Amino acid sequence: MVATRNIVLLLLCITVVAPIVLYTDRLGAFKYLSAEQEFLEDVTAFAVSAADTGHLNVLPQETSTVLKEPIGVVYTEDTTNTKNLPHDLHFTKSGEHVSARVLSATTEEGRATGENPIKLVTDGVKQVNRSGYLEKADITGDDVNGEDAIDLDDSDAKLAKSSYASDEASETVATKQEQQHTESSGKASKKIPILSETDKHNDQTPSDARVRQLKDQLIQAKVYLSLQGVRNNPHLTRELRLRVKEVSRTLGDASKDSDLPRNANERMKAMEQTLMKGRQIQDDCATAVKKLRAMLHSSEEQLRVHKKQTLFLTQLTAKTLPKGLHCLPLRLTTEYYNLNTSQQQFPNQEKLEDTRFYHYAIFSDNILATAVVVNSTAAHAKDASKHVFHIVTDRLNYAAMRMWFLVNPPGKATIQVQNIEDFTWLNSSYSPVLKQLGSPSMIDYYFKAHRATSDSNLKFRNPKYLSILNHLRFYLPEIFPKLNKVLFLDDDIVVQKDLTGLWSINLKGNVNGAVETCGESFHRFDRYLNFSNPLIAKNFDPRACGWAYGMNVFDLVEWKRQNITQVYHNWQKLNHDRQLWKLGTLPPGLITFWKRTFPLNRYWHVLGLGYNPNINQKDIERAAVIHYNGNMKPWLEISIPKFRGYWTKYVDYDLLYLRECNINP
Repeated sequence: MVATRNIVLLLLCITVVAPIVLYTDRLGAFKYLSAEQEFLEDVTAFAVSAADTGHLNVLPQETSTVLKEPIGVVYTEDTTNTKNLPHDLHFTKSGEHVSARVLSATTEEGRATGENPIKLVTDGVKQVNRSGYLEKADITGDDVNGEDAIDLDDSDAKLAKSSYASDEASETVATKQEQQHTESSGKASKKIPILSETDKHNDQTPSDARVRQLKDQLIQAKVYLSLQGVRNNPHLTRELRLRVKEVSRTLGDASKDSDLPRNANERMKAMEQTLMKGRQIQDDCATAVKKLRAMLHSSEEQLRVHKKQTLFLTQLTAKTLPKGLHCLPLRLTTEYYNLNTSQQQFPNQEKLEDTRFYHYAIFSDNILATAVVVNSTAAHAKDASKHVFHIVTDRLNYAAMRMWFLVNPPGKATIQVQNIEDFTWLNSSYSPVLKQLGSPSMIDYYFKAHRATSDSNLKFRNPKYLSILNHLRFYLPEIFPKLNKVLFLDDDIVVQKDLTGLWSINLKGNVNGAVETCGESFHRFDRYLNFSNPLIAKNFDPRACGWAYGMNVFDLVEWKRQNITQVYHNWQKLNHDRQLWKLGTLPPGLITFWKRTFPLNRYWHVLGLGYNPNINQKDIERAAVIHYNGNMKPWLEISIPKFRGYWTKYVDYDLLYLRECNINP
């Protein structure tokens, strides 16, 4: 009986218990496979959707291939709020700790990319994991754009973008399954940065958010005040005007929220309530849009007018003599004529024609600017006694210029001051430019009031172009007949190093040694000359490098041999109607010294301190000469503040004349 009972129990186990166990195991396997299949189908559908929108290069016919688990996808155990995200990429409920697991692949391809996909994901959520929760991002609308998922300022997102690019590059050697694997992983790995970045954006409110909102309210209020429906309601009109005044006073000159008064929020709410009343009365959006467009057009027109006025006022400021600089020559002139004849003479006049010394030519009517050029040059000279400065000025400033250097001699350097009126050979019969400057058309151009605001080239109306001092540089052999070489210096430069080495440079038969300006500033011949004129187009290259006046070495021996002054005269006669170039000395200089200019090292002469605030500081410090070319001269209020110190350190503001004329740094 016992044996029979054991046999029955065994059969019972086989027929009853075993099917139950087998069924339970199959059921578990079925559930697992179903969940896995569902996940793969969701990822496949997401890849197809992204491919349709251009976010992934996945072909529709390739999506039927079984996908591997994506690298670096993070998903949580919570299944809520999944409307616009692929399966297994969820947010947790408020207050829940994030429990995430990272799916990774151990393929050799993943290792070969050089990027750690797990790090790309974990670093992206590291900051969030510290706080223990994720806030919901505002992505309840359309699907997330793949381009928006990349934060260009976040290093982790840059790595993700780099990984995605590497995955795309590996498509040429990978199978189709590997293509889909890398593309989907690259796409999914970009999802995490967008979540954290959105939270970061929501947490960081702009410092001027309320200021901008108040300004927007002002614009809306002004629009409503101009609409007929609101204007027909006197009560609302008065209320709107009151709110406009309140908000305008609240805004004041505030540029950020911290500048606003305490009642700013109350004023903002009151204005919003009034605007709501306006919307109820005037609900015609088309009318409001038309008014806004009219306001936009009016604002653009006002901006254009203001830009033109700014240009005019800048040019006016640049050519207006400050009160202090007008006072200075008057006081110096008075003092000069109180001296006796012997006191009016400079020492060491025997050096003026000695070719063994280093000779400089400075043509200026600005006493203070000339003093800075001389002082800075002499201060950096190894032996100042070997340097001779030849200054030429006009009759008005002649006595004052002499008085300044008699009272303030530049150490052991030699000074000569000449009056341009004493150059009897310089007359309209000899110089074409003098004849042109005295012509009726030129006088009309400069002195007719109706042209003051109509000329688009306001810079050419600067009186310096009318001054013969500006054209003296073309007559150096006539001014210094016994000298062999002269270094020409503008009055808006500062010397920072010893310039003695310039006299030993071999110009290789050229007349002019200058620094070219086309390397960085792109100042080429077509910027200065009119190449639509056949005479210019035939003789010159429009892409040829321009060069800079301001610090130029002139070989006067070669000048005379090549008859440069006559070349200048010939071109000036051809330009009698200003069709070849506008006024100025650089265009005729480019023509006159065409193929006669030797390029100097650019560190001899750095330009732009009078208009360009972005000049490299190292270039300025290494330069032998810095040039304030442009309208923002260092002696004007409109000068660039950070460059002014290079100039002012060579002016002694404690001098009696400067203090009496209220000339301050």
